[in-house]
Amino acid sequence: MPLDVYRAPAFNPDDEGLLALDIPTVVEWLTDFVYDEMVRRRGIQRAVIGLSGGVDSAVSTYLAVRALGAENVHAIRMPYRISSRESLDHARMVVDDLGIPERTISITGMVDGYLAEEPDTPAHRLGNVCARSRMIVLFDQSAKLGALPIGTGNKSERLLGYYTWHADDSPPINPLGDLFKTQVWDLARALGVPSQIVEKPATADLAQGQTDEGDFGITYHRADRILHFLTRGYPPRKVVELGFPESEVEIVWKRLAGSHWKRRPPTVAMLSNSAIGEYYLRPVDY
Repeated sequence: MPLDVYRAPAFNPDDEGLLALDIPTVVEWLTDFVYDEMVRRRGIQRAVIGLSGGVDSAVSTYLAVRALGAENVHAIRMPYRISSRESLDHARMVVDDLGIPERTISITGMVDGYLAEEPDTPAHRLGNVCARSRMIVLFDQSAKLGALPIGTGNKSERLLGYYTWHADDSPPINPLGDLFKTQVWDLARALGVPSQIVEKPATADLAQGQTDEGDFGITYHRADRILHFLTRGYPPRKVVELGFPESEVEIVWKRLAGSHWKRRPPTVAMLSNSAIGEYYLRPVDY
């Protein structure tokens, strides 16, 4: 049948089984992933995690503790002066529940020192400066502790481009990068992350009342399902035929298509047959 006359089969866009996980298998796989990538491949026993008080960093921390032991997972809280008290308190819940070493390092001096030369900085630039400042702290603490930073970004954020380039995506390993946000919530419940963290609206914590879903104009519940089909090669019109509103598909498609550049490594001008990451590849890179 020609592709242009094919119609996608009937489907319930709210089907709860679409993104369902085999939780025990996923927990075991991600625990092994952290241990293999850190201890077996790199010979590093300790991890540092930027613990924000949100569900993503909490889940990464719980997985790291399973893989490495509580004494080897160092949580770093890095508030800015407008960070909410709730975020700090929720990060403390994770620290207390897991019994892990913790340090709070304010980034206010770093950020405001730079922004003093940049008056009238809008919110999105402030968020980027905060995110990159936190990565400076996290990588420096990793050098101090002989540890490796563990990433906390989920698949939904990465596909929607909702993160700071060369900041949130900087840590060398990331156990959550192939999990949609709704799947991270499911995993959090299974791991025993405190319910106050799991149930609260996702937020970048840049302003009172700001939420991820408010910025998107669509819920993660709907966006994740649309992303599921778009990343499997369905063109937007076929996703609409499945039963998703055209306006929602357009929101997700524009973000997905417009942020592809953020998911690629730096583009190198090739001048030889040994360009790193192009021709010069180890067998493990293929």
